[in-house]
Amino acid sequence: MFGIRKNLAAKIGCAVAAFLVASMLGGSVVLAEASRAPGPEFSHRLVMIRRNLTDDSHVTEIRSIVERSARLGFNGIVLSGGFDGIARHSKEYFDRLRQVKAICDENGMDLIPLGFSVGYAGGVLANDRNLAAALPVKGVPFVVVNGRGVLVHEQPVMIANGGFEEFDGERARGFDLQDGPGVLSRVDTTVRKEGRASLRFENVSKAEGGRGRVMQKVGVHPFRCYKITLWVKTEGLEPSSRFQLTVMTGEGRVLMTWRPSLDPTNDWKEISFGFNSLFYNEVLVYAGVWNGPSGRFWIDDLRAKEVGILNVVRRAGTPVVVKNAVTGVAYEEGRDYQRIEDPALSFRFDHPEPALVALRGGEIREGDRLTLDYYQALELRAGGGQTSVCMSEPRLYDIWSETIRLIHETISPKYYFLAMDEIREGGWCETCVSRGLSAGELLGDCITRQVEIIKRFNPQAEVFVWSDMLDPNHNAKKDYYLFNGDFSGSWNHIPKDVIIACWHYDIRDKSLGHFDQSGFRTVGCGYYDMDSKNAAKDWAASLAKTPGACGIMYTTWKDQYDFLEAFAACTIGDRTGAAGKR
Repeated sequence: MFGIRKNLAAKIGCAVAAFLVASMLGGSVVLAEASRAPGPEFSHRLVMIRRNLTDDSHVTEIRSIVERSARLGFNGIVLSGGFDGIARHSKEYFDRLRQVKAICDENGMDLIPLGFSVGYAGGVLANDRNLAAALPVKGVPFVVVNGRGVLVHEQPVMIANGGFEEFDGERARGFDLQDGPGVLSRVDTTVRKEGRASLRFENVSKAEGGRGRVMQKVGVHPFRCYKITLWVKTEGLEPSSRFQLTVMTGEGRVLMTWRPSLDPTNDWKEISFGFNSLFYNEVLVYAGVWNGPSGRFWIDDLRAKEVGILNVVRRAGTPVVVKNAVTGVAYEEGRDYQRIEDPALSFRFDHPEPALVALRGGEIREGDRLTLDYYQALELRAGGGQTSVCMSEPRLYDIWSETIRLIHETISPKYYFLAMDEIREGGWCETCVSRGLSAGELLGDCITRQVEIIKRFNPQAEVFVWSDMLDPNHNAKKDYYLFNGDFSGSWNHIPKDVIIACWHYDIRDKSLGHFDQSGFRTVGCGYYDMDSKNAAKDWAASLAKTPGACGIMYTTWKDQYDFLEAFAACTIGDRTGAAGKR
């Protein structure tokens, strides 16, 4: 569909840009590779920018990137600019957004708003935190003592030897996995939080996969809530963000990933997080590092306990049910017991648990054994806070309608970009279940309704969407994190004119091929935030053999623009002086 530009000027431009980058990075770019010809004549040549427009300096910074990008031949800016919260923004925000639109117009660049996220739904949840996707908690046992429900620990969840007090040489007893005892991990009787020992990890950067972890299998009740705490100390741990707590099943399903905020050198700090056990009777609790940071760290006093009531979500599809455990009689909220809600609803495990309180004059008696069913929402922290919103809640679409109306009236974009990636929670509430749709159908319906709202305001608008939740090679599968059901086939339930933005480097050929065969246009999203192997030339080569490819995007989540010139030269050719050309 697209011809490959092989003119000498483009080759020179690619080599020169690569040389400049190589100079800045100590020669890390190989000039022989950079001398390749640029890729196809893309109609969409995009650059991603992240600024929330809360300060005038953001407009100045955006201007610099826009002008630089336009000179290189890019013709669109995908702006992550706080659009999901636009209805709550100040007049100054809208003034800055109009300035950014004018800057883009002056440089022949489309301004494309990025937002409308389900997986990272903080903007929507700021309207009402009870719109969060919720997980069922079932049959929590209580006994009434002094008019209040006290949690009954039928089978106390235990982490054996969580204080690392018992050991054989350098191996802590009771753990099913300890990476590199005596080499990477050692029992430390000198540095400890309490007791007589802790577990120290070091030299993990030299280990296979850079892994330094302990893991223990823990028995749990299905659909219950659990809290895990531990103490961590670090010394020169770079990057400290590699420290991670993970709860998963034996089949490999991730129930929680939590990356606490740690300094590279940190005195003992208590960490707490939690999870919902879903269908499972046993989970694997991991603590440690992946991908080999330098430095060392200690862990101590690893504990787990069941939590009765926390992060309660209250809306039509998330009822609370209190029953007598002996007779099965259901009690009435507001008459027999006080309304159950979580005023500190943070989706974390950092606040007190709400209480189950019997009301005077009600049917609940002292000593009664009760069971409680409710729904909770949790934050997954995989490099950043993440809580999903329920795709079946009607109010969600009212919020998006108002969001798109304000965007349309302010900047009238020709394109929108749906941030519908990594949707890790949902599908459990009564509203979702009653629809009788698969996870893939729920997602497809949501995206279709998003597109319909956009086209209500601009019938000619075109829409981009991230690829992962629509890709069977990526996240379009069953048992994805905490989502109920199977995302397989999701791509069959969205409009065919949506443009798919493929971003996973390692599977780019499979992803592009899948969407091409399914009748979609595609954009390749190359980025350098995590690994410089995401080479522009590889994306260009993959897109060149994809008939439906219509664009490429320089994608950054860390404001990394050092590679912009080399990226442009190797993907869209030498277009200096041809800003905005289509």
